Amino acid sequence: MRQMLTALGLSLAICSGPLLAQEVAERTVTNGDATIAYSLRGEGPLVVIIASTGRSAGELAPVADRLAERGYSVALPEPRGIGGSVGPMEGVSFHDFGNDFAEVIRAEGGRAIVVGHAYGQWIAKTIASDHPEMTDGIVLLAGGAKSWPKELSDAITTINDPASSREEKLAGLKLAFFTEENDPEPWLEGWHQDVTVSQRAARKATDQADWWAGGTAPILDLQAGSDPFRPESSRMEVKDEFGDRVTVKVIDGASHALPAAKPVETADAIADWADALLGRN
Repeated sequence: MRQMLTALGLSLAICSGPLLAQEVAERTVTNGDATIAYSLRGEGPLVVIIASTGRSAGELAPVADRLAERGYSVALPEPRGIGGSVGPMEGVSFHDFGNDFAEVIRAEGGRAIVVGHAYGQWIAKTIASDHPEMTDGIVLLAGGAKSWPKELSDAITTINDPASSREEKLAGLKLAFFTEENDPEPWLEGWHQDVTVSQRAARKATDQADWWAGGTAPILDLQAGSDPFRPESSRMEVKDEFGDRVTVKVIDGASHALPAAKPVETADAIADWADALLGRN
């Protein structure tokens, strides 16, 4: 729940559990014809978190609050088509989306650790490739393997489709995003079909070689233990390709919606790695 404190231009993010409420500033930047809205909380080195396919960054607030507790400034930028973020959504590429969020980094000091959840990992890699001077490191948060069963992509299509029944959406969420121990119902809402269509088209329009390596930035490959997009056989896939740049961490008890199911564990894993990377231990 967020209560807007209009007079101060701030909002207060209220989270359950052990997370403390954090004061949140709402800001915007521009990238050409695009305007990107983002929230900012905490003080310290900047962490930018990019949401997964067709989802709002706002749902990552519990992760951001915990990172703020750990001494980080955290920006949650919305992708084009969600909230106050607007701009061309056709004829665009990963580079356009990456430049959107690079403007957030520029506005908040010029350097950041960039975290991308699922689809967002590709945009994080793009930022690191296109703007190495801005990128201290990247976190692949529940990033998929090099390949996965088509049924998982089909499930995302079904969940995004307003014509799908509640039962069909729940089945898709259970298949692709949540374990039996985690409640998928909060994710019945919050899907933006037009954003998903735009993001998928941008992937096809972008040469994979442009972004795949993520430049030369250090990488935290933060996996969910029960993620069908990342089976156990693929655990070392990123490290095998990119070597000592990569640290692998697995959080058990969660599927592809890792930050929703395990926000504290997710944030602590990111903060522990970032502390070591930035020499804050």
